[in-house]
Amino acid sequence: MKRFYSAILIGSFFILSVFVPNLFAKDLCTITVNGVIGPPVAGFIKESIEKCSAKGGEALLILLDTPGGLDTSMRDIIKNIMDASVPVIVYVYPSGARAASAGAIILLSSHIAAMAPGTNVGAAHPVTIGKEKVEKEVVKKAVQDAEAYARSIAMKKGRNVEWAAKAVRESSSITAKDALEKRVIDVMADNVDELLAKIDGKTVEVRGARVTLKTKSATRVEIEMPMKYRFLSYLTDPNVAYILMMIGIYGILFEIYSPGAIFPGVIGGISIILALYAFQAIPISFAGLALIFLGVIFFVLEVKIISHGLLGIAGVISIVIGSIMLIDLPSSVLSISWKAILAVAAVSAIFIFGVLSYAVRAQLSKVKTGTEGLIGETGFARTAVFGKGKVSLHGEIWQARSDERIEEGEEVVVTGVEKLVVIVRKKEGKI
Repeated sequence: MKRFYSAILIGSFFILSVFVPNLFAKDLCTITVNGVIGPPVAGFIKESIEKCSAKGGEALLILLDTPGGLDTSMRDIIKNIMDASVPVIVYVYPSGARAASAGAIILLSSHIAAMAPGTNVGAAHPVTIGKEKVEKEVVKKAVQDAEAYARSIAMKKGRNVEWAAKAVRESSSITAKDALEKRVIDVMADNVDELLAKIDGKTVEVRGARVTLKTKSATRVEIEMPMKYRFLSYLTDPNVAYILMMIGIYGILFEIYSPGAIFPGVIGGISIILALYAFQAIPISFAGLALIFLGVIFFVLEVKIISHGLLGIAGVISIVIGSIMLIDLPSSVLSISWKAILAVAAVSAIFIFGVLSYAVRAQLSKVKTGTEGLIGETGFARTAVFGKGKVSLHGEIWQARSDERIEEGEEVVVTGVEKLVVIVRKKEGKI
């Protein structure tokens, strides 16, 4: 009997040890950040931290792969991570991913920093945007500010302060293995399961309190990026914003030349507003923007002034140069691709030399309607015309006047129109 009760006790203990931890296990919230760090990504991370905290999650796991982004958005993200009521784990994943520029500082700010083999981190030197001349002293101050910020983050999280400064000052970039050896990160793991197993039981500081992670038994819950953030992320892509701006300009321009078309004006107005929103998040060069608008002015003048295409060519060149200057970062994720610039240049050339050329021809062509359309037309005299008479034009009988004598049946040419009387002259030959 004792053996029977002992077996029941052991079995009960085994069942409790297996199922009870899972029964009370918290959710591990997971999000994926793949792309440029901007306002939409910052908003998504903030919202995810709040959701995870509201449901009492164990931690928020951010799977990160980014080439960098805006300094303002990076700082917003870091402030939200620092103020989070749940631990935030940043994991540079999968193999081949990177945490460059702004992503490197975000990784340093996390409660647990992790990387997968074959990933890299670093190159956090601030970059000045635009063609305008920037004083060396201004650049120096920006670098010093970014370096001090990186140092303070690394110091607070107990990570390699000197490397953090070097990443900003010298654009240093290292592999996952080197990052682990240099105490830039806490863990290197091949996949998420291995990561959660390795950090299980680790203690981190969250809002001044010590929290022990229980990630091994946690239930993973994926938080999808809401549609609004996906749309805004797509919208703030420099290439998309640039194309939207050009669509807006051409839509409004077409509406001006074709009043009442409505559709081009509506599309143009919406596109301009969306482009302005995007440019709030993307630092641009106003010199480049001015050149683009100058190119549009050249297009307008091409219609008004007969320049034999010179103003149109100048407009295309101005738009191309302005587009290159608009975001002058050839190696940056915030630069405009050459494909987009060449596509806009081609469309601009087609627009001015194709569509708008019809307006030029219409202005230069002879009037073919109304009384003015009769000038230059030929007919024949229905009666003798000397002073007054009648002529036939297009099968119609018109009162006519001439300073020379025209016999009945002679061919005539209209030289003018006064009210309903045509002025004619004699043309050699008879009909």
